[in-house]
Amino acid sequence: MGNMAEAVDADEPSDAGGFTVGQVSARLGVTVRALHHWDEIGLARPSSRTAAGYRLYGAGDLERLHRVVVYRELGLDLDAIRAVLDDSTADVPGALRAQRAQVDERIERLQRLGTGLDRMIEAHERGLLLTVEQQAALFGPDWDPRWPAQARRRYGDTAQWRQYVERAASRGPEEWGAVADAVTALDRALGEAMDAGVAPGSAEANALAERHREVFASYFPLTRGMQVCLGRMYASDPGFAAHYDGVRVGLAAWFRRVVDANARAHGIDPDTATWS
Repeated sequence: MGNMAEAVDADEPSDAGGFTVGQVSARLGVTVRALHHWDEIGLARPSSRTAAGYRLYGAGDLERLHRVVVYRELGLDLDAIRAVLDDSTADVPGALRAQRAQVDERIERLQRLGTGLDRMIEAHERGLLLTVEQQAALFGPDWDPRWPAQARRRYGDTAQWRQYVERAASRGPEEWGAVADAVTALDRALGEAMDAGVAPGSAEANALAERHREVFASYFPLTRGMQVCLGRMYASDPGFAAHYDGVRVGLAAWFRRVVDANARAHGIDPDTATWS
């Protein structure tokens, strides 16, 4: 019934010497609901009504409504607008300055949001937001700057790629340097463990497998089943095998056995493990 009454009020003809809610709504670009609300709270009331009780706004009413709309578009809340219109002691410039300060804060937040969106878009498209020179300095002479683009072409439609770029978008050289240092330290620890005769399945070897998962989480979360799949790739892919065997000859095959044993300790059969 309330909606029907609003609709009738909005459309009531103005032959009684004023403007109806519908006419005022069209003139000022505000909703009928807003006009009703402003009337109910005493912010902008019509000066008369028809015999049937419908609101009628006079020229003075329209002037006040126009001022309400102006200040509302500037972002002032209704209480502040009421003070500006009705309180002769109100510090109008002060209220506007306070509103301007809030606008500046919102603009700054939106600018940061825009920058974040730009970086996220670029991360999705490029994979790594570093110059070729920065990549070489951080990742060493064996790094190929074409790898991120190749990874995007190969994995760009996967959930892991999306998780990776969400991390990459917020990283600069300093953050990537920390990741590179963690990877280098892990490689060193793996080589030293193999030299020391650490056996796959031992507590020390299992701890290294878990450390690998933690370091790898810099790219995306890695389940133990996914880690088994990586271990297979480390041992079989010439590029990965060359990297690990460059740390220690035979390290790729040894680390695969470490990962497989750790998976078994957690109830995962390495022979049937999948990327999930």
